[in-house]
Amino acid sequence: MIALSQRISNFLFFRNKLFIVLILIPPVLWLGIIYFGSLITLLLQSFFYIDGYTGLVVKEFSLQTYGDLFTRTNFDIVLRTATMAGVVTLGAGLIAFPIAYYMSHYASKAMKPWLYLGIMLPLWSSYLVRVYAWKLLLAKEGVVSWLFAKIGMTWLLESLLSTPVLGGPSLSISYFGTFLVFLYIWLPFMIMPIQASLERIPKTFMEASSDLGGHPRITFWKVIFPLAFPGVVAGSIFTFSLTLGDYIIPGIIGPSVIYIGQAVYSHQGTAGNIPLAAAFSIIPIFIMAIYLWVARRLGAFNAL
Repeated sequence: MIALSQRISNFLFFRNKLFIVLILIPPVLWLGIIYFGSLITLLLQSFFYIDGYTGLVVKEFSLQTYGDLFTRTNFDIVLRTATMAGVVTLGAGLIAFPIAYYMSHYASKAMKPWLYLGIMLPLWSSYLVRVYAWKLLLAKEGVVSWLFAKIGMTWLLESLLSTPVLGGPSLSISYFGTFLVFLYIWLPFMIMPIQASLERIPKTFMEASSDLGGHPRITFWKVIFPLAFPGVVAGSIFTFSLTLGDYIIPGIIGPSVIYIGQAVYSHQGTAGNIPLAAAFSIIPIFIMAIYLWVARRLGAFNAL
């Protein structure tokens, strides 16, 4: 047995390409069968339809399900989900960039591990626990309402809750509350790619800009931000896609409206309309395909 192993080892040692192929075959087969196989099955199921009389799935090629998909109600679901994903991504970028900038340019070596810990620590707790904790915080009798009352800013909270579309009976039953929870949950996924992108910028670039008479504001917009922008786009891939497909947060926080994830869950579960659920699942895949193509053109993959 040892002699056979030695022969195989010697044989592969001088055939690097064959060795790499043999190593890659198992994961590629797994990826092809489990991942792409499931996606192909999902796509095929979306071309089936529900028989209106029996309520059973008819396994025949048809565009009827996509006709049912492109209705005003379903379009509102897609628009609502994409808008929330875009707003969360924008908000995460605005908050994450200053934090990442401080970590990469001003934080000491002793402070950086603690900052990393502070960013990553929430991810170590249960996703559901964090969401339900926010529901309690944002409730009408929750900590946030109590804090606003203590500092005499109840009028500001009531003004926010009375704002059309954004407001509601309380923060936990409003679009703004849904936005806050999404922002909190996915913010670490925006901070880390930006921080990694900023760390890779040579300090000599900023010193050269200063030597050439560049104002710090000019240096930021002309040197730092363009070089860090691929990291922003890389982070946005996570925040946008994760918000786009989430169905738990909108089910716990916010008004009783449907997002894409909830539509997929309800159609394949209680409604039993697998073809329509599959068709709904194709929409975020299509949106993310376009998003990733744009991100690739902006160099985001270099910052991952």
